[in-house]
Amino acid sequence: MPENLRVLIVGAGVGGLALAQGLRRAGIAVTVCERDSSAVGRLQGYRLRIDPNGLDALDRLLPPNLAKAVWEASSSPSRTGYLDGTPPAEPVERNVSINRLTLREILLHGLDDVVEFGRECTGYRLDDGVTATFADGSTKSADVLIAADGVNSVVRKQYLPHAPVLDTGVRILYGRFPLTRETAELIPDEWFGIYSGLVGPDNQHIGIAPVHSRRPAPLPGLTDPGDYVMCLYAARTELLPCSDGELRAATGEQLRDLTVSLTRQWNPEASELLALADPATLFPIFMRTSVPIDPWPTTSVTLLGDAIHAMSPAVGVGANIALRDAELLAAKLAEVAAGAALVPALREYETAMLGYGFDAVRRSAKFGALRMGQPPLPVPA
Repeated sequence: MPENLRVLIVGAGVGGLALAQGLRRAGIAVTVCERDSSAVGRLQGYRLRIDPNGLDALDRLLPPNLAKAVWEASSSPSRTGYLDGTPPAEPVERNVSINRLTLREILLHGLDDVVEFGRECTGYRLDDGVTATFADGSTKSADVLIAADGVNSVVRKQYLPHAPVLDTGVRILYGRFPLTRETAELIPDEWFGIYSGLVGPDNQHIGIAPVHSRRPAPLPGLTDPGDYVMCLYAARTELLPCSDGELRAATGEQLRDLTVSLTRQWNPEASELLALADPATLFPIFMRTSVPIDPWPTTSVTLLGDAIHAMSPAVGVGANIALRDAELLAAKLAEVAAGAALVPALREYETAMLGYGFDAVRRSAKFGALRMGQPPLPVPA
């Protein structure tokens, strides 16, 4: 076991940053390298559902002031309360919505000397520990390398080339529109909650998710996301009148018009809400999923979140599973820093993570089939 444990995390998403906070809190030296140029480098979505497991993990990983900030930035939307003009109350249940950027900014708080943006990892090599290589020609060595670089993980492709990530054939068009008294009046009571999924012919899917921010901001410097409604349309490629290339090249106006025309016949009320989407906010996601694999020989490289168990958003647990990964991995690395052997500790993490992580992949695929037309996962040989 290294005398002073050094951990390198590739990827500054929710899981990677939560892990970094937990390691920093435990006094473990950690660096996070992120390929994006900043926290707002690209659109990744507009809101996340954080369930009790995710909130509990954040409570244990974060300093108390940041855990409190996450709670204060979260909400359980109420149509009646919004129309009354009253500020959103503290959520009653530990099942909340939070703006994705807000959560990321909270997780970045206090990590200025830890997170390095604009650092695109290209691979790694195992030596006395592990050395990551980067697109600018630089390298960084550590005792442990954590792949938290998402569904397109460069580290996973090198480390586990046999771990498949499949295109589900489902395309999701995300957008948002402002939540105002006028737009709130257009949303039926039963759609004004954490998330409302509406299923139409051939498993076409409409999602409506109001996000009502509580103010003032719980930490200085947070971006004010305003009040808005995340909306989405999902369908299989054969139901869309365009190719994937055309979908990627489409303007926001074209994407909005596409969602409206495809939903008008089977849910005109929801179609009118999709028509409110700001064209500048529309973007497509090509939905993919991991496929469960058997355990591998443990080394000083390991993975968390979408880098190993990407899943359909059909049950909204992906971020919560990544937070569970971060909590467990932080605890195991703290044991190593206290004198435990590295590889056995990482093996214990991987054994548990592969169990609950791939269970979530299977459950998400099951409901993805019911709600979005996702094909079944391949049956292992």
